[in-house]
Amino acid sequence: MEIKTQIMINATPDKVWAVLTDFENYPNWNPFIKSIIGEPKVGSQITVSIAPPDGKIMTFKPVVVVFNPNREFRWVGKLFFKGLFDGEHKFELIDRGNGTTIFYHSETFKGMLVRLFKKKLENSTKKGFEMMNENLKRRVENSMNQ
Repeated sequence: MEIKTQIMINATPDKVWAVLTDFENYPNWNPFIKSIIGEPKVGSQITVSIAPPDGKIMTFKPVVVVFNPNREFRWVGKLFFKGLFDGEHKFELIDRGNGTTIFYHSETFKGMLVRLFKKKLENSTKKGFEMMNENLKRRVENSMNQ
């Protein structure tokens, strides 16, 4: 199962990336991912706390699998053990070459429990992604106007 969202941001990828990877400021603008702690380098484990709308805060300890500045940040996490409920979370920036960036925000879920949580993922989790996308757009575009 996959959740896919996207938004167009009126800024270059480096401007979007600067806000996206400024984890210290997530509590100031990000309604979905409340915090990311750790060094985002390939192979390292980070701590991610999310707050889906209408849900409680959950904390995961995924491993970074891609960290390509101004392009892509991806991690893989699991619930308890591999194969139960695994997720690959992805942020991707596409430079449109005209001062705008398409921000793709997605996650692919696999495992025995995915079917059980499918409705919640399609509704609450997807809504959380969209809220984050809107707030990221607002934050980046506002920072350029200051």
